[in-house]
Amino acid sequence: MVVYIDLIFLMNLLIDASLLLVTAWIRKQRVRAWRILVSAAVGAAYVVMMFLPELSFLFTFLVKFLFSVVMLWIAFGYASLQNYLRNMGAFYMVNFAAAGGILGIHYLLQNSGEVWNGIWYSASGGLGFSLEVGSIFTVVVFFIVIVWFKMVVASRRATERVESCLAEVRVRIDETTVQCTGLVDTGNQLKDPLTRWPVMVMEASLWDHVLPDSFLGRLAAEQADNLIMEWSDEELFPWRDRLRLVPYRGINKGSQFMIALKPDEVSIVQEGRIMTTNRVLIGLDGGRLSAEAAYRAIIHPVLIEGIAEAEEDYLLSTSGS
Repeated sequence: MVVYIDLIFLMNLLIDASLLLVTAWIRKQRVRAWRILVSAAVGAAYVVMMFLPELSFLFTFLVKFLFSVVMLWIAFGYASLQNYLRNMGAFYMVNFAAAGGILGIHYLLQNSGEVWNGIWYSASGGLGFSLEVGSIFTVVVFFIVIVWFKMVVASRRATERVESCLAEVRVRIDETTVQCTGLVDTGNQLKDPLTRWPVMVMEASLWDHVLPDSFLGRLAAEQADNLIMEWSDEELFPWRDRLRLVPYRGINKGSQFMIALKPDEVSIVQEGRIMTTNRVLIGLDGGRLSAEAAYRAIIHPVLIEGIAEAEEDYLLSTSGS
């Protein structure tokens, strides 16, 4: 059997460098290219030592662990023990995910004959299993698994960022109360030009038991200023005196209108804090605000600022007394 040491070294150099870069991305560490390259070279050199019989004593758990410690120290340095242990945890997590993905995909692609050929019995009656994975297959699947792993982690981070901006919303108009989860959007600066009240956007489907029949589907397709004329009929819509038209600019920068309602009360709860006001308008959106249905309302940031202001007023009043 011919073994090309240089190819094995380059393959492991590439794989180790990729693992270190993904680790840095997960830990949000700023690294230098030469550090990653030197660290990956140390790891690749250790693999090459496998083909030197006189160095077989190096292939123990302790030596393998020490090599990973040295690799991480070269790549990321040592800022503190806590930071170092977190880097190590992320590094092993990426390694295990990549190795498990390669073996899993290889197993899925095997037929029954190949699986049975890898099973053997020892003289004592024990059962063993051998698995041979090609080098090219390993490299190709490795990068597929790494990209897949990175996408999963990025998706999880995005979900966590969204969840940190969520709040519970309750809107009351007369005897009707609607509750949902809302997203605090700091980029939302929509206000009523007359009253200067903030506008909180909600999915119109939340009000389907109140809205006139067939208007829910038309809200997303037709102009709001045309629909509001029909809603002025009290027999169709009893809240006609609460209707407002709020101008805004769409994605194409063109001027549009949104139908809004004047509520009796809006309550927003976030992290145990609550803010209640009636100086707000509820804009009705005919579509879905979140593809995953994670939230069904867009909360104006001014309303969340009101929570902080209310807490400050309460603290001032209690300290004064």
